Amino acid sequence: MAELACDVAVIGAGTAGLSAERRARAAGASTLIIDPEFAGTTCATVGCMPSKLLIAAADAARGARGAEMFGVWADPTIDGAAVMRRLRSERDRFVASVRDGFGDIPEGICRKDCASFIGPGRLRLEDGTEIEARATVIATGSRPLVPDAFQGLGDRLLTNETLFELPELPRSVAAVGAGPLGLELAQALAALGVEVTLFDQADVPGGLSKGPPAEALCAALEGEMTLRLGVDVSAEAEDDGVRVRWNGESARFDKLLLAVGRPPSLASLNPEKAGLRLDGSGVPEFDRCSLQCGDAPVFMAGDVNADRPVLHEAAAEGAIAGENAARFPELAASRRMVPLAITFSRPELAQIGRRRGDSLLAAYCSWEDQGRARVEGRNRGAACLYAEADGRLAGAEICAPGAEHLGHLLSWAIQCGMTAGEVLDMPVYHPTLAEGLRPALRDLCDQVSANRPWDRNDEDRPGK
Repeated sequence: MAELACDVAVIGAGTAGLSAERRARAAGASTLIIDPEFAGTTCATVGCMPSKLLIAAADAARGARGAEMFGVWADPTIDGAAVMRRLRSERDRFVASVRDGFGDIPEGICRKDCASFIGPGRLRLEDGTEIEARATVIATGSRPLVPDAFQGLGDRLLTNETLFELPELPRSVAAVGAGPLGLELAQALAALGVEVTLFDQADVPGGLSKGPPAEALCAALEGEMTLRLGVDVSAEAEDDGVRVRWNGESARFDKLLLAVGRPPSLASLNPEKAGLRLDGSGVPEFDRCSLQCGDAPVFMAGDVNADRPVLHEAAAEGAIAGENAARFPELAASRRMVPLAITFSRPELAQIGRRRGDSLLAAYCSWEDQGRARVEGRNRGAACLYAEADGRLAGAEICAPGAEHLGHLLSWAIQCGMTAGEVLDMPVYHPTLAEGLRPALRDLCDQVSANRPWDRNDEDRPGK
């Protein structure tokens, strides 16, 4: 039986795995990276990039329909086949770029195979090769969840891993799941002329709290599709379509788009044989700062740990895991970034930092009468900003035009420990969408001032 040995074995060649292998090798470790396909990252192949290509087409159609408010008349004709051809063509360019990067990995490090644990520090590949590794990084990503209620639909069932291969846009779609992925895809399809009904068990879409941002999102969605929230859904194949049932009602659709979660991909990995302690879902328990699983020389990075399943976090986690695996048993508990999640709906969503807690102050602002938003005909949306009692910003929920940029500004301010007053002291150009945050920032300053007898010369007072 063939035997291999290395300092660090990385299982999975997605964003986290590539980052882990690169960092471990830079730290002086001998490495192996194991993947059954080396097909490219989830982001490039079936995630971020193809979804944004679909959204870009939707924006073009939406812009043409809305042009009459500016005195510009347009009547878009949607060529669904052309939309999907461009999507795949550009997607394939992104994928090719990722695959080209595999060539930068030194020869002999990549192993195209499936790996599973056969004991602490030992892996076996499907070809029978056994690997002894001083430390291991699990970076196997996630997979679309298909509950029993949606089994048996055949090619009528779509996920983010199959939607982008359609040769033509369907006429009607039942989108099940109003999380970030479901929102983005459902709204883009609707803007491209597909008849869409969006279903979710939750009463509020997008993982938002109840309040003005959620209300703004629901209003935008209801203008483009049918919204069914707070419902349980089942489906069955019917002729050449799908019969969807909910709360005693039913309707027929050409396709069903399922976006109800992406659980960790751990099939056949046998993590228990590595001596790891598993949670109730069979996922190894791990430390969120060091990414170590228990006290074992095993680390988990990226979507597989289901902690922060977004690309920039996967890359950061890969670097942390790779560094710690290379230096094991010496570990560094890294400071994590402020949580930032963006959904490219219209209006966009940004969810940042801490957004719940009895001790947090909260303040709202709206873009309905905001100058730049009105100029562009995008004057809808709201935000809720959260702060500690001393005025330090803690988090935000934004549903507004330009939320992807506003979210970055706020997450940077939070990570720097800035107060609402300090952010108000920063330059904001006029007229810009960023001005829309100022009423909420001023409100937070007023709330802090009302609860503290500030001294006239206090340099730390809000708004100073």
